[in-house]
Amino acid sequence: MSQATMPGRAPAGAAADRRRLTVVSAIGVGQILAWGSSYYLLAVLAGPIAADTGWPLTWIMGALSIGMLVSGLASPRVGHLIDRHGGRPVLAASAVLLSAGLLLLGLAPSLPVFVVAWVVLGLAMGAGLYDPAFSTLGRLYGEQARSAITHVTLFGGFASTVCWPLSAILVDQLGWRGACLTYAAVHLAVVLPLYLFGVPREAAKPAAAPAAKAAAVRGHMRAGQRYAFVMLAAGFTLAAVIMTVLSVHLLTLLQSQGLALAAAVALGTLIGPAQVGARVLEMLFGKKAHPIWSLLASAVLVAVGLGMLVGAPGVVAAGIIMYGMGSGIRSIARGTVPLALFGKEGYAVLMGRIAMPTLVAQAASPFLGAWLLDGFGASTTLAVLCGAAVLNILMVLALLPVALKPGSTAPATT
Repeated sequence: MSQATMPGRAPAGAAADRRRLTVVSAIGVGQILAWGSSYYLLAVLAGPIAADTGWPLTWIMGALSIGMLVSGLASPRVGHLIDRHGGRPVLAASAVLLSAGLLLLGLAPSLPVFVVAWVVLGLAMGAGLYDPAFSTLGRLYGEQARSAITHVTLFGGFASTVCWPLSAILVDQLGWRGACLTYAAVHLAVVLPLYLFGVPREAAKPAAAPAAKAAAVRGHMRAGQRYAFVMLAAGFTLAAVIMTVLSVHLLTLLQSQGLALAAAVALGTLIGPAQVGARVLEMLFGKKAHPIWSLLASAVLVAVGLGMLVGAPGVVAAGIIMYGMGSGIRSIARGTVPLALFGKEGYAVLMGRIAMPTLVAQAASPFLGAWLLDGFGASTTLAVLCGAAVLNILMVLALLPVALKPGSTAPATT
């Protein structure tokens, strides 16, 4: 194996820098198209699908939740595959699965087949969204992966910005089925070659002995690190619930404050630029600090932003920007904090284990939000979200002594 592709070793020189840029760009473009044609797809297509087929909108959106549930259940196995074989074959498989799922989606003659298509897409999401991408970079670059992870999230931040207008154009020109079939072709013609030629091949690890397999299941955690893992996984899961509930029900919550739909939509568009802007700031000013501080900043920004949603329109706008910044930084911390706490050994396995409860909780979050809104109203829903955000801050604070204790974590290098 060459130095440029050896796990855990930072390549040196201009050629190695170009190779790293190629890897990051390939994975980053893949992330834009993967997110845009799966997680963000129904934001544009759900209405046209319901109008064309007569299928209940609840089931159309519920199919996405089923896909997310499948994604979460598949994540631990995906982590083991990346740890054993590297990220290249797993990411390539995700492109093929996305293509197959979108093909089935576009041809679905009935609602049950439509749901089955989302099961396939769920497997694809489990193998091809942020967590597998971060795991791939962690295996390639070890503790030096932080800047690569940050750059990939910058690409991913443009997924809705690029794919929502693209999806709308495709639906207008080709219909929703044509849009799905076009995305299926794009994954085979663009994303699959990007992964095969842009991500280096890595030597597979030898088959592990039973004792080593048990260690892999634990994610190679050292003594005393289980507390940190539980707190981190619980915090990520809670944050994912907060952000999923808000992303699905934001317009309803804003309208409950007396805002017109057009004003609510306009305010909602501030989240995307705020996410990308915060990631740029983290890349420029946060790279020398331990990533636990980025996670804490994310938790505080989300809590403060949510608290400001009950204010006047100007305050609400500032609150949405703060919330968006916190959400954007969290995407980076989701990949960098586990790497700093636990190191590169078994990183992909740990990422898979962390992703499972997070994605399963995300699958249930839209229903949780709807239950809170229907049963208790918007004010109580916002209060519950704010309380959960404060609890998330406390979870991060509980991690600070572990993260900052000398010799207890992996180096926080860039």
